[in-house]
Amino acid sequence: MTHLPNSLEARDIAFHLHSYADARKHEDMGPLVINKGEGIYVEDTSGKRYIEGLAGLWSVAVGFGEKRLVDAAARQMEKLPFYHTFTYKTHGPSVDLAEKLVSMAPVPMSKVYFTNSGSEANDTAIKLIWYRSNALGQPERKKIISRVRGYHGVTVASASLTGLPNNHRSFDLPIPQVLHTTCPHYRTMHRHGEDEAEFAKRCAQDLEDLILAEGPETIAAFFAEPVMGAGGVIVPPDGYWEAVQPVLKKYDILFVADEVICGFGRTGEMFGTTKFNLDPDIMTLSKALSSSYLPISALLINDRVYQPIADESHTIGVLGHGFTGSGHPVAAAVALENLAIIEERDLVGHVKTVAPVFQKRLAGLNERSLVCETRGIGLIGAAEVTHPDLANTPGALGFKVNAAFHEHGLISRNMADAMAFCPPLIISETQIHDMFDIAEASLDAVAGTL
Repeated sequence: MTHLPNSLEARDIAFHLHSYADARKHEDMGPLVINKGEGIYVEDTSGKRYIEGLAGLWSVAVGFGEKRLVDAAARQMEKLPFYHTFTYKTHGPSVDLAEKLVSMAPVPMSKVYFTNSGSEANDTAIKLIWYRSNALGQPERKKIISRVRGYHGVTVASASLTGLPNNHRSFDLPIPQVLHTTCPHYRTMHRHGEDEAEFAKRCAQDLEDLILAEGPETIAAFFAEPVMGAGGVIVPPDGYWEAVQPVLKKYDILFVADEVICGFGRTGEMFGTTKFNLDPDIMTLSKALSSSYLPISALLINDRVYQPIADESHTIGVLGHGFTGSGHPVAAAVALENLAIIEERDLVGHVKTVAPVFQKRLAGLNERSLVCETRGIGLIGAAEVTHPDLANTPGALGFKVNAAFHEHGLISRNMADAMAFCPPLIISETQIHDMFDIAEASLDAVAGTL
């Protein structure tokens, strides 16, 4: 039961119709087999070197080939290669990482629950939220709101949160308990004559109208990325979060901040929660938590969320949820070392230093004839491309530009016609210039063919 106004649904479907055609094009090209990586670079089996402009999948914060992470994995593998966290058992790396994450949290958090991916973290968050509603004697409070073009994963529940139609088609998704509200992308979603401040307020009003239409007593939580990633790198307009958060508090709705992409320095603060002055009840973390050297993710939950769950599980006698790999000792050890590197090398400070160069070069892409908009913050951004000849085939131009990037030695990702930039946090100013020089040359090359 999604609540997508027809105009939003039509635009969003257009935004993702490219996927089918692009998949066939990628099949025709054949797979790109990456053989090794070092720093911000990767190399394929032919020996061709690329700037990894998307940090793998928004995630390799400390770069490729970081020996400290390799050594941390090897040490832990020798000492304790696996143990679980079921039935009152645990191990040192899991305990140490949980304590580290609680100490790093930008708002007071009580407990950490480990999972293996961002999808699992958001899926588990939904289960715990439902469990909590039952514990509080509110069985009707089960609906979850996320946003059109938001991305929260691909499990049954997290894919339902994801507001991208191609993650729903032929999967019988979304599930009935998930609703979607307005995407905070001003250029495509604002009404005629509506400035950014008015648009931000309307987004909050759209959210409140949805809550009232469904019944506030039925709404359990709101999930949102501080900055949308896979939906096109959507940075919310000024005033958006200041308008949205009071609506959640007004109706006693839990707020889940999906920090899977934003967390650990990407926005120029350790967390997007800090960058936008958010006050979430739950934070979901993954990707840069271990620089994706090993799969690991986590939920941070505050005491408001934890205590009813603890009381209910005490009554039942068990919390019937968990994964074999939850808090895996090797993944946890690598995550701890990764966080140590981020702090010791002050990578958040480094992002603040180089972000102005990154954002200036990103904005400079607007001078290219194919670019209609750039948007970004910290070391994440997107350039949207357009051309009249391809206006009726969304994603076709993005695919051409992405192929040109690849040919010129830059790995990016086109989300329809939005070209993403999200390099490892270790990138230097010189390397930023190299990356955008390739982007400019590629855009000019494609423009010359149209």
